[in-house]
Amino acid sequence: MTRMAALIAAALAACLLATAPTAASAVTVNPDPVRAAEYWLADYGITDAWATTRGAGVRIAIIDTGIGKGPIEFVGAVVDGTDVSGKGSSDGRTPVGAVDANHGSWVGSLAAARGTGPDTGMIGVAPEADLLAISVGFGSAATIPFAEQIATAVRWAVDNGADVINLSLTTNTPDWDESWDDAFLYAYENDVVVVVAAGNRGSGTNRVGAPATIPGVLTVGGVDPQGRASVEASTQGITIGVSAPSEKLLGVSADGQLVEWNGTSGAAPIVAGIAALVRAAHPDLDANNVINRIVRTARPAAGAGSGRDPLYGYGLVDAAAAVTATVAPVSANPMGSLSEWIRLYRRADAGPAPVPTVEPVVLDPLPEADPVSRPTSPLLPTTDTLLYGTVPLAGGTLAAIMVGLGVTAAVRRIRSARTSGTSSR
Repeated sequence: MTRMAALIAAALAACLLATAPTAASAVTVNPDPVRAAEYWLADYGITDAWATTRGAGVRIAIIDTGIGKGPIEFVGAVVDGTDVSGKGSSDGRTPVGAVDANHGSWVGSLAAARGTGPDTGMIGVAPEADLLAISVGFGSAATIPFAEQIATAVRWAVDNGADVINLSLTTNTPDWDESWDDAFLYAYENDVVVVVAAGNRGSGTNRVGAPATIPGVLTVGGVDPQGRASVEASTQGITIGVSAPSEKLLGVSADGQLVEWNGTSGAAPIVAGIAALVRAAHPDLDANNVINRIVRTARPAAGAGSGRDPLYGYGLVDAAAAVTATVAPVSANPMGSLSEWIRLYRRADAGPAPVPTVEPVVLDPLPEADPVSRPTSPLLPTTDTLLYGTVPLAGGTLAAIMVGLGVTAAVRRIRSARTSGTSSR
């Protein structure tokens, strides 16, 4: 805030100290110091794009800490809102969180602030677009788990007419909750452009984290006022699509104060505003082609590699070219397919389990049983029991008896002979 105040004071001092024009000299109109500080408007083709459109009729959903009610820059801009944190107000206009309470207002002002007059005060990239304020909370600033908040917020934005969704937040991890699969697919299936901040090294994000890693989102990296990759106010990663200013940005706080701030949290709404301009200028384009226009018309960054660079993506965003250039249409999102990613990496949820089919097994008929000639009693012997049981058993028993009798007779004779021999002695 001190730097911004000094900037404005210096500009005003220059106006006061300028030599008073004589009657014969031309009258010089000094630009508004706030508008003059918004260097990205001219440097990134935004003022040129305004000759075609200012974003009327397009809705940008700001999923953040809420957009303040007080600032004049938001009068007529916020048309609806909600809270998904459990701590904010039902219209999304009460800032959530002790530390990041103004963050949502800063983001919203970069996207679609109205200014304080025709040529004064902060103005957003798409100053005639409508804003949806969806307040979320981080950590203890919410009573609902963060992953659930984001999934709910994305769905609410889609259901309430969002054409563009801005997410200036990160989880600092490449993975995301599975509930986000369905939420982001829901946005894509309903033709919504999703713009996400890449994250900042200064905040501990050395590589992009979710939701910037989700296929299909337009991830935005950050550059300094000279167009060089920002060291602290950006990061790197293969999912970065384009880059936009992330240093020496302006933002309107919830209480109306104007501040200077840094971060890809500010670069993202600049690109979200450009997406709104493209959608307003080309209402027939689907989300895939809106994103394609933005990435294909980006200017090459100095020192960037050919193709998609991990610092700059496809280059520095150019609003005028994105709105007016001739760009060949595409049939797929150049940022990738979430549905294909789900098919490859969440196989268990790729589709319903196949239903097993049961085919009848044909068996050969069993041989017929021998017919029973007449009923028999289980107590009476049958032919088989007589032939194979009773007769052999009787024969065996008789033979055993005969052998036993023979043995007995022989034993008696032997004993009798011994007795006779003993007596003769």
